Amino acid sequence: MKHLVHAILAAGLLTTFTASGAQTPAPAGPLRVAIAGMVHGHVEGFLQRSLHRPDIQIVGFAEPDQQVAARYVAQFGLDRNLIFADLEDMLQRTHPQVVLAYTNTYDHRKVVEICARHGVPVMMEKPLAVSAEDAHAIANAARGKIQVLVNYETSWYRSNHAAYDMVHDKAIGEIRKVVVHDGHQGPKEINVQPEFLAWLNDPKLNGGGALYDFGCYGADLMTWLMDGQRPTSVTAVTQRIKPEIYPRVDDEATVILTYPKAQAILQPSWNWPFDRKDMEVYGQTGYVITVRHDDVRVRLKGGEEQLMAAKPVAAPYDDSLSLLRAVVLDGVAPGAPSSLETNVIVAEILDAARRSAASGKSITMNDGHGAPVSSH
Repeated sequence: MKHLVHAILAAGLLTTFTASGAQTPAPAGPLRVAIAGMVHGHVEGFLQRSLHRPDIQIVGFAEPDQQVAARYVAQFGLDRNLIFADLEDMLQRTHPQVVLAYTNTYDHRKVVEICARHGVPVMMEKPLAVSAEDAHAIANAARGKIQVLVNYETSWYRSNHAAYDMVHDKAIGEIRKVVVHDGHQGPKEINVQPEFLAWLNDPKLNGGGALYDFGCYGADLMTWLMDGQRPTSVTAVTQRIKPEIYPRVDDEATVILTYPKAQAILQPSWNWPFDRKDMEVYGQTGYVITVRHDDVRVRLKGGEEQLMAAKPVAAPYDDSLSLLRAVVLDGVAPGAPSSLETNVIVAEILDAARRSAASGKSITMNDGHGAPVSSH
């Protein structure tokens, strides 16, 4: 068994999303990037990592809350001339090649609709939308006009790509059960920015609480593993364990997705004792469990569990901006975890989960032409 596992690793636990042409280097010169919104706390991490990347040029920021914008100007020494209060005005004056959205989730639809009119592709922070209705509106606005991508931290994990390849190389047999854990102690507990906490705690702007904030990761990964198949049913339970902190949204959720021959259990939470993003994939003949970003625990039929390092993910699918640049400049396929098609399904799953939790009933998913349709 040991030799079999190492043979699997040697073969390369990497996902090939596109043909070899996807590896063609992008043309020289930085990609002109504009930022829509600064109230999503991930914008701080983006600026820390990418403000001075040579492959991008940030040409503008659109943020109506001038106090939030001023704080980032001071923190990162941004050029005040790049700050705009209105997205449309920024697009007309800066002519970016792509927009990165760091708004609340509710505003994603508006951002895409505006950018589609200007022919500017969008990558937003997860999740795609606060409802299935908004997700389909985004898809309709983008169709034939622009690319829309969704950025998940987990899309770039070597461990997740290794798990995907073990499934699709039939190394563990057909999927029977997947368990995904995502979350942390809670946004207030980890001291997110005040404007970020405000909209995370707003059911309209966030879609929910932990259910939407972290349930989207598992829904995205499972849809990817299942090659875009929608679940047949969605059943969810949510709780408000800390109402004194989160009076308006859930902070705990469990979601069960059923498929004809498989189940997924998603466990988004703002009550974990530590941050985590990990996944267990159980097949007919073995399992693979992701360990943080880069490692997997593997057990195959007839053998014992082994801890292994996953191989690097092939460029440009190893980094959000590298992928975005390749999609915009080279026409590379976005790849399933980031794609609009996958994330419309994610939005349908989250919408169904919210309805299930509210009604106490399972939601039966339809044939893929709209929102979930029935409960029982």
